[in-house]
Amino acid sequence: MGRVSMLDVLGLFVVVAGVTGAAVAGPTLARLWRRQRITRRPFPAAWRDIVRRRVPLARELPAAQQLRLKKHIQILLAEVPFIGCAGLELTDEMRVTIAAQAAFLLLGRGGSFGNLREVLVYPGHFLVPSSQAGVGGVVHEGRDVLAGQSWQRGQVIVAWDAVQDGAADPHDGTNVVMHEFAHQLDQDTGAANGAPYVGRGAQQQIWARVMNQEFAALQVRLMDPEPGLIEPYAATNPAEFFAVTTELFFERPDALAAERPALYEQLRRCYRVDPAGW
Repeated sequence: MGRVSMLDVLGLFVVVAGVTGAAVAGPTLARLWRRQRITRRPFPAAWRDIVRRRVPLARELPAAQQLRLKKHIQILLAEVPFIGCAGLELTDEMRVTIAAQAAFLLLGRGGSFGNLREVLVYPGHFLVPSSQAGVGGVVHEGRDVLAGQSWQRGQVIVAWDAVQDGAADPHDGTNVVMHEFAHQLDQDTGAANGAPYVGRGAQQQIWARVMNQEFAALQVRLMDPEPGLIEPYAATNPAEFFAVTTELFFERPDALAAERPALYEQLRRCYRVDPAGW
């Protein structure tokens, strides 16, 4: 991957003016009442057992955060349909495991994934068509094998085998559910561009400045053969940078805070939690 100058990356983490409009408006009063009714219900014992077994990172949360996580799981499963694909018959084990990992992103932010309409689950990695322009303008058609995707129109697609792998090791910095649902937060304000809503005016401007600097620094580090904490895929574009560093923020917070403190601070402000302190 070639060198990218600051002029190339400035503005990629877009400062979204007036972002507090309909895209991030709070839920209606009726929706709030409905969610209150949902969260007043006891969290099913079977679901509690699934979270304990399948999502070990949840056991590391403080008690108050564990309760908050359960409420977000309840709301997510009540409001969003989960659909099995390629013959996969979804079970509560699958639905709760996915919802629990996604709920980490809402622990401090609250609310919901406002644009999310459905979660599609494949049994394993899935194929999607791709095209790439080659020499002389020739377009090469092919297929990519993916573990997850997120669409601005409100779909998250994940492979169940990747979901299990991501949850099983809570400190490897790889979690497909957190990655794709981070894209959904980014897409709440439009096309994914690495600029989720983090606050008004100056807060959004500070986010854009720091994230631009961190994205550019990653581009420079990729020319060094020494491996770093942030994987090269994060350099694809600002949207992927945000999603990849979200995985690290929740699964390897101490390492991220030590290696890239300014980046960690912005993610802490974005998600309004401090995993390094759990």
